[in-house]
Amino acid sequence: MRYINENYLSESRDQQGEVAHLSLHYSEDFNWAYDVVDDIAVNDPDRTAMVWTNPEGEEHVFTFADIKYWSDKTANFLADQGIRKGDMVLVVLRRHYQFWFVGVALHKIGAVMVPATFMLRDHDMLYRLKAASIKAVICTDKGTVADVVDDVADQCPDLQLKILVNGGGGGLSEEGSAGACTRDAYLSGPDHVCELTTNREGWVDFNSGVRGSREFWMRVPTQIHEPMLMYFSSGTSGEPKMVLHNGTYALAHTVTAKLWHNTMADGGLHFTIADTGWGKAVWGKFYGAWTMESAVMTYDYDRFHAGEILDLIARYGVTTLCCPPTMYRLFKNSGVRGHDLKSLKYCTTAGEALNPDLFDWWKEQTGLTIYEGFGQTETPLTIANLNNSKPRQGSMGKPVPLYDLRILHDDGTECDYGETGEICIRYDKQNPPDGIMMCYYRNQQKTDEAICDGWYHTGDTAWKDEDEYLWYVGRNDDVIKSSGYRIGPTEIESVMLQRPEVREVAVTGVPDPVRGKAVKATVVLNDGYEGSPELTKALQQYVKHETAPYKYPRIIDYVRELPKTVNGKIRRAAIREADEQAAAQAEQ
Repeated sequence: MRYINENYLSESRDQQGEVAHLSLHYSEDFNWAYDVVDDIAVNDPDRTAMVWTNPEGEEHVFTFADIKYWSDKTANFLADQGIRKGDMVLVVLRRHYQFWFVGVALHKIGAVMVPATFMLRDHDMLYRLKAASIKAVICTDKGTVADVVDDVADQCPDLQLKILVNGGGGGLSEEGSAGACTRDAYLSGPDHVCELTTNREGWVDFNSGVRGSREFWMRVPTQIHEPMLMYFSSGTSGEPKMVLHNGTYALAHTVTAKLWHNTMADGGLHFTIADTGWGKAVWGKFYGAWTMESAVMTYDYDRFHAGEILDLIARYGVTTLCCPPTMYRLFKNSGVRGHDLKSLKYCTTAGEALNPDLFDWWKEQTGLTIYEGFGQTETPLTIANLNNSKPRQGSMGKPVPLYDLRILHDDGTECDYGETGEICIRYDKQNPPDGIMMCYYRNQQKTDEAICDGWYHTGDTAWKDEDEYLWYVGRNDDVIKSSGYRIGPTEIESVMLQRPEVREVAVTGVPDPVRGKAVKATVVLNDGYEGSPELTKALQQYVKHETAPYKYPRIIDYVRELPKTVNGKIRRAAIREADEQAAAQAEQ
């Protein structure tokens, strides 16, 4: 082991052993693909980088030498196809191992990787291709992504190249669910990497192209502050913004892996459950873990089955796990009895607030604490219960000391303990903080709204207690102002999710002539329950008992599903818009 992370991350701790100071160090020509991935490949070639499998039975164990070999061939293939430094490349590869080849290769070329989810439809795809002037699309042949691209390609003059990846089964085989299929097991092993080809008119076959490409790749000069990665924000209202990151973003995730995920280099296997179209994938399955020289686990499935994931933990000896609270809840619904989880040493969560009942249940079942963290598409990890800290149930943790993070009033003054305000991060435009976005690409107005007066304004609200722990309230737009109170939806949602009847819930404000806004809960019930006046009253009384009475939902609406973004986030804005339209029609 080379302890590469120590070349780039310095830390100090206080008397209680908690992280007190962090700083990153790098040269201007730093490139994560060359200076981390290739460095390990050359000096510790047999170190495991990724364990990959799918429900069809295909399995690969990639060393860092393998990643260098395949990413070099991929870089040559892409360069031969005309991909150059600065080009925008949309990458839609689900959890196929080819995503890691492509990601490292694009960083080596100096092109900008633009990951996206496979759930995009025509409107979503057209907007992304045109807004970012995408030059090339590299996508899976599984599902409908290629069809969607073809549907809109004629309207995208900048799109010059379409590359298709045969991703094997991807959990989509008829027998592929629940781990019952061994159809593609023969593809396992180093001799069968990128073996399956595909043929579609107007598209270039990735697998055959990469296998036939040269092995030697010469380093392309790049700078760390040049664009490297871009995500489309989840777009809970309006069209999604384009979040542009430079090379410091990759290094900043060293903190994510080392101090939050607590990844282990020798004998460790980290499992972040996220599709590569989401930013969380590179948080846990790419940058940080590999900078820590730790192996990552990837399962290329289609539909989430709790039992499958729990079995994988035992089968491969997963040591550290990160998944959103929704998945921990599915583990709870499925039950962990009969699953051997003794290999697990550390667990984390992010993406939404962790409900106290899940925190307690996981502790009871596994003996492990779930360490919560917070970040955005625009940032790496910025608030967290870092290792050696003492999490408080329901709290996001404390500010990550890589950043000067404050809770501010609308007038820019700092909030006192217990006061709700916006989470803001000090941002000097002449010397921007490492890992925070460069800008909203091609949207100066939104950039200036978010980065102004010396701060990056996250748009998320929270309050802090006297021990500096932060407690999430909600997005600025989601905070409900009722009878002079500021009510955060997350707290009420957490309380309601403790009830066995409630599967999902979104809390919003609706116009009220007396209160300004009244609290409304839109609820999806678990199987076996039906909405009724009696259940509504029971849920209201429960919220009154568990939190301040003025926060209880005066209106409860039962629905079959909640509106969500393509990334799976609940769109409270859509619920508010529907309520406003209904109110307007009622007045007519």
